Amino acid sequence: MAEEHELPADVALLWGLREAPRRGRKPSLSVTEITRAAIEVADAEGLGAVSMARVAQQLGNSTMALYRHVKSKDELLMLMSDAALEEPPPMPATADWRAGLTLWATTVLAVLRRHPWYARIPLAGPPLGPKNLAWLDSALGTLAGTPLDEGEKVGVVMGLLTFVHGEMRMTTELAESFRENPEAFGPSYARALRQLVDPRRLPALGRVVDAGVFDQPNLFDEQDVEADFRFSLDLYLDGVAAHLTRRG
Repeated sequence: MAEEHELPADVALLWGLREAPRRGRKPSLSVTEITRAAIEVADAEGLGAVSMARVAQQLGNSTMALYRHVKSKDELLMLMSDAALEEPPPMPATADWRAGLTLWATTVLAVLRRHPWYARIPLAGPPLGPKNLAWLDSALGTLAGTPLDEGEKVGVVMGLLTFVHGEMRMTTELAESFRENPEAFGPSYARALRQLVDPRRLPALGRVVDAGVFDQPNLFDEQDVEADFRFSLDLYLDGVAAHLTRRG
């Protein structure tokens, strides 16, 4: 039987295993309420607005009352990054690995897009929260019927997660920039490239510019963003399929 070790304090907090303070009056707050209020602030005002004092104000409580449960803003961000994920969707029993990973990737992206601030939370380490691990388990489960060994399954899922997080971060920031300055995404971009791109120095990009790929009235369109994501997702899954074929 494996020897048990005491969990780090922040991990115990994530799982509701850290004891609440016993001294003084019975606490009027819970970690769940604090986390929910922090997410409300971030959804409405952005991650930069989140502080212990602002969350306390959201709850109509004192800042010190929060510190009885959550020791720092770093702990608060960690709680938010897990709680915002919700629960992974049930996978259809008839779905193969590709359909399962497609559903997984599109769903996690949709969940994260409901909280645009999520992309700005620093990554402090591998996933350890209950919802993060539930999503990891869900993705790994889609590969259960494949010939991949357990390490390869983790590699496939982590590569897909990297792709999804990159897509979410890039499109979130581009959407914010588009709202602030839509002109930067218009015909002026193509005109600038035609002046700046020397096909002798940048031949591949020069061919793209000459083909008129960027000659569009609006380079940021939500429908195009979704189509580009599905195209890139299919390319990634094509690579996984090729690897499975080689594995036999």
